[in-house]
Amino acid sequence: MRLVDLLFPAEKFVERLLVWYGQSGRDLPWRNTRDPYRIWLSEIMLQQTTVAAVSNYYQRFLEHFPSVESLAAAPMTAVIDLWAGLGYYTRARNLHSAAKIVVDSYSGDFPADVEALQALPGIGRSTAGAILALAFDQQAPILDANVRRVLCRIGALQQPPRSTDAEKQLWHWSEQLTPLSKVHDYTQAIMDLGAMVCVPRQPLCEECPVLELCQAHDLGLEQQLPLKQVKKKLPNRHESALLINVAGRYLARRRMAEGFLGGLWEFPSVAFAEDDNSAEKAKFLLADFGLEGQLELLGSVRHTYSHFHLESSVYHVSVDCHGLVTEGENHWFSPEKLSNLALHGAHKKVLAKIYSKEK
Repeated sequence: MRLVDLLFPAEKFVERLLVWYGQSGRDLPWRNTRDPYRIWLSEIMLQQTTVAAVSNYYQRFLEHFPSVESLAAAPMTAVIDLWAGLGYYTRARNLHSAAKIVVDSYSGDFPADVEALQALPGIGRSTAGAILALAFDQQAPILDANVRRVLCRIGALQQPPRSTDAEKQLWHWSEQLTPLSKVHDYTQAIMDLGAMVCVPRQPLCEECPVLELCQAHDLGLEQQLPLKQVKKKLPNRHESALLINVAGRYLARRRMAEGFLGGLWEFPSVAFAEDDNSAEKAKFLLADFGLEGQLELLGSVRHTYSHFHLESSVYHVSVDCHGLVTEGENHWFSPEKLSNLALHGAHKKVLAKIYSKEK
């Protein structure tokens, strides 16, 4: 494909953006630092998560792990538990793995090289660029969600923004605009522009410092762009989930550290096909624990993960003893303790069934 240049000088865009940033830039907990560890941590937390959701987690994380060395030395389960509620837990596992590599291979110093950064778990091209720009003031383009939206409108890109050709074009524009100097401020400024002005719905065009350069505005397309991505239809999966109650305490177990939802907590559950009997599956699962009791269906919950929908049929059962349940990763918790566990998304909704039953 032939890449198209923007129709205005990059210097004009940068100059106007930096003036606006000096007056209107956000005051965020991870600003005003050049520490690569803190910048990396904030960038990973902000992937697919809002600033409002991240702020408290960021501060609490630094209290427990003030350095990359302390993070690398911690057990992975401690990192997962501290991440509880932030979602997309693969980020937490990658964070822990990357910290170990930085300590073991780079003596605790983050590499100031885009390829070396991208080789670390969880760091893509845009995150690597952000670290280089914000920590090392190197000329490095970024393309996070906010910047992608700004560029789609500035250049009036009339393609789905995640398509292969669109990716190439957007990176080209990002490279064109990223200045040689003041990269630290520019990078924060363009992210702020997308977060504060060039927002997904109803962009605040009258407040935009680069409005006169925006091709989407000139064409009257600011409301239509970026084009919406066609979503793939996700398959449905089914499971029976058991709330096993012994004297007000419920059984939960931690998933294996590796793999999907690794390190998170869940209630005992078993998958079944759509035409299977969920109650029968739940009975067999209860028997596997050496337990007997009357199953009560509390309803079902539905949760969407990135690549499938999960529907959980939730059964409650009160039993008199712990049966064949061993210690290890199986533990008994009060409802209050359960609320503090890093349960995966679907089973947070299963937990709510306990509270609705007790009312």
